[in-house]
Amino acid sequence: MNLYMREAKMLANSNLKRKAGGPFGACIVKNGEIIGKGFNNVLGMHDPTAHAEIEAIRDACRYLNTHDLSGCEIYTTSYPCPMCFSAIIWANIKKCYYGNTRKDTDEIGFRDDFIYHYIENLMQGIEDKKILSFQCMDREETIKEYEFYQNQKDKVIY
Repeated sequence: MNLYMREAKMLANSNLKRKAGGPFGACIVKNGEIIGKGFNNVLGMHDPTAHAEIEAIRDACRYLNTHDLSGCEIYTTSYPCPMCFSAIIWANIKKCYYGNTRKDTDEIGFRDDFIYHYIENLMQGIEDKKILSFQCMDREETIKEYEFYQNQKDKVIY
């Protein structure tokens, strides 16, 4: 078994004993060194964003004191959910190794595919308001902060 995937698996396994969340673990590697670890802590933290990949990204960012994880790889016990998938991209991680598939995750009761299908439909203009409804509001006011930001000379694009 791959050394880094073994670490992710151990995080998931120890989490099952803690019952802090689902059977998910992840670690982030840079230049052969594990710089971030995470396990699913949704139940323990009462935080729906406390997925293993997110926790590993947070840990690695603290370790490196940056928001940019370019040059890093992530090893996770499961194909990332849509939120984690997005966070991996936002962190500039270019390689994701995963153990279990989306189908495997669906079969144990998690709704990742439900969200992936919702996003796919939304991209085709099909909005299911029973799941989530979107409505633009007060843009003429909120756009002012965008305009201010756009005109800043020292802004950092991330």
